[in-house]
Amino acid sequence: MSEPYILVLYYSRHGSTSEMARHIARGVEMAGMEARLRTVPAISTECEAVAPDIPASGALYATLDDLRHCAGLAMGSPTRFGNMAAPLKYFLDGTSSLWLGGELVGKPAAVFTSTASLHGGQETTLLSMLLPLMHHGMLVTGLPYSESALLDTRGGGTPYGASHHAGADGKRELDQHEITLCRALGQRLANTAKALGGQRG
Repeated sequence: MSEPYILVLYYSRHGSTSEMARHIARGVEMAGMEARLRTVPAISTECEAVAPDIPASGALYATLDDLRHCAGLAMGSPTRFGNMAAPLKYFLDGTSSLWLGGELVGKPAAVFTSTASLHGGQETTLLSMLLPLMHHGMLVTGLPYSESALLDTRGGGTPYGASHHAGADGKRELDQHEITLCRALGQRLANTAKALGGQRG
């Protein structure tokens, strides 16, 4: 059996969420676990995939097996009207077979998001992503206030998960507090997975 890994699953439109994913993956690795970066394809308004089978660059598309065999999950999305983006929701809607088999029950999960505006629904988006994970029986891993960056941040950062204020043009880079919180979330998730045995399905 191969080594346990944390799946860092995300959808990113302009790059901010994928940058957060890389920092979360770095935190996972700092805690001594493998991080597996995966994304989901864009979809059309008719809810059909509109992307090639293999992305031209960046992370590969996630499969149900990536999710089935992970020791823990970090899931990220840009904010869309206070909710997760449709491509990520579309992927999650296809995980019924994992739910029926209870294959994610007891695994730790964490969430992250990026918004254009400072008050653009970061917390509601994080909570919207947690709902299907709780239906899968996953264990929520947030960010405690023992993380001092959570008290000092002027951009993103919540106890529900990591967040980033990308600006109206989506080009504002992560600040040091946001990076610190992303890495802390990755470390916390990996350490929780290890404490739970880090077993894969």
